[in-house]
Amino acid sequence: MTIRRATPDIRTDDMESSREFYKLLGFEEAMDLGWVVTMASPSNPTAQVLLVGPEAEQLQPDMSVEVDEVDAVHDDMVAAGADIVYALRDEPWGVRRFFVRDPSGTIVNVVNHR
Repeated sequence: MTIRRATPDIRTDDMESSREFYKLLGFEEAMDLGWVVTMASPSNPTAQVLLVGPEAEQLQPDMSVEVDEVDAVHDDMVAAGADIVYALRDEPWGVRRFFVRDPSGTIVNVVNHR
């Protein structure tokens, strides 16, 4: 398995203020789906912050990990008895993902871009 990136998923009630804050740190907007915005470093595109607005689904991850083989990671997690809290699926914006709860209660979005 290859990890392509790991990013914090930051919940915000004020998307515009959060976007402007991370721009001050040098991030640029890489994707905007309305309810989620990806801010990425222009010099290191895998250095990212995901901003998650209040319009998002009720269950939201605390971090995202992009992998090369999401189905294989899912199979390994299921075999290990991990707590899958959002079933493996293809999303309309072009990713395949699932959410798993780690032993400390952190929800991790395991994702692959299609």
